[in-house]
Amino acid sequence: MSVLERYEPLVDDMAALRAACERPLPPVVRVNSIKTTTERAQQALADEGIEYEQAEWHPGLFRLPNDQPGTNWPYVNGWLHGQEEVSALPARVLDPQPGERIWDACAAPGSKTTQLAALMDDTGLVVATDNNLGRISALRSNTERLGVTNVAVTREDARNHSLKPFGSESYDHALADVPCSCEGTVRKNPDTLDEWTLEHVHGIAGVQRAILGRAIEVTRPGGTVVYSTCTFAPEENEAVLDHALAEYPCRIVDFECPLEARAGITEWQDESFDESVTRAKRIYPHHNDSGGFFCAKLEVTE
Repeated sequence: MSVLERYEPLVDDMAALRAACERPLPPVVRVNSIKTTTERAQQALADEGIEYEQAEWHPGLFRLPNDQPGTNWPYVNGWLHGQEEVSALPARVLDPQPGERIWDACAAPGSKTTQLAALMDDTGLVVATDNNLGRISALRSNTERLGVTNVAVTREDARNHSLKPFGSESYDHALADVPCSCEGTVRKNPDTLDEWTLEHVHGIAGVQRAILGRAIEVTRPGGTVVYSTCTFAPEENEAVLDHALAEYPCRIVDFECPLEARAGITEWQDESFDESVTRAKRIYPHHNDSGGFFCAKLEVTE
């Protein structure tokens, strides 16, 4: 059985999913509102003769069918940033407000971090954590190019994140876009499925549970945590949420998803999950011509 066939019980059209996963992913850029406006970015692309398609659900995302992010002056100037279309969803779901305190638990190389900063008008504080020096270098480079000033970068294991350097005050929100088996990235990383193993899925799920748990612990009561992955595996998605509901003071809440999505599932193989995991969203490549994704929003209750 192929990796994708594993998910046939979850998908409405397996042939369409396979076909979508075999097509290259269109390059996408996000307008950096800290430095420019959508209108000015559009004019800059037009002046450069670069064709683009504006995403229907997000006016600040442009598909570049005949160009690559990073090869034009608006990108170099920090007006644009390459970001996979579906990966722009978690920050929108988190909906941070100017002046708030945010923890981005697995931040590098910084696409979501800098998107959070822009949504906050570059005010407040975004603590961006990663434990890989090479990726942290990319994170710092991206924040500098995009003109972000409200981000503090820390090198640490997100499972052991410390509040002490930032006054020990809980965060208003946290984003846990966790490491995963990455099945949903096959359109840009064709080797992903060849390297996939069930052992890795089970192993990384333990890391995911710990990161989400720490995100809940450091977020104030009434604050929210967004959990996201780029995998289809229920072991890394609904099962992780089910564990959080059992072990931490939280509940899963509804959110509006601007992309076509399917509800989280309550049964997988020999496991069953809390009914509220249906409030999470599964995003499949053949529904939106995107990568695969999973996203859930939790509220901390005490």
